[in-house]
Amino acid sequence: MDTIVLVGYIAGTLTTVSFVPQVIKAWKMRETRDLSLAMLVLFGIGILLWTLYGLWTGSLPIIAANVITFVLILVLLFMKVRYR
Repeated sequence: MDTIVLVGYIAGTLTTVSFVPQVIKAWKMRETRDLSLAMLVLFGIGILLWTLYGLWTGSLPIIAANVITFVLILVLLFMKVRYR
């Protein structure tokens, strides 16, 4: 594996894992008032575009990280709507 691909996987892992504590906190507290709906929607759109970019360029680290991040954002959006 090329060094740059390894860097991509590490970067993708760190940025994706950064959402996990927020998901856990929102799940446990049943509270999402402090999360901006606009930020989640805009970030989700950005993540989808990064996923498309990854698909077009064939970059597996970009695809994997962004698909997982998008799922986490969907979970937060679901909780944001449900816990209103």
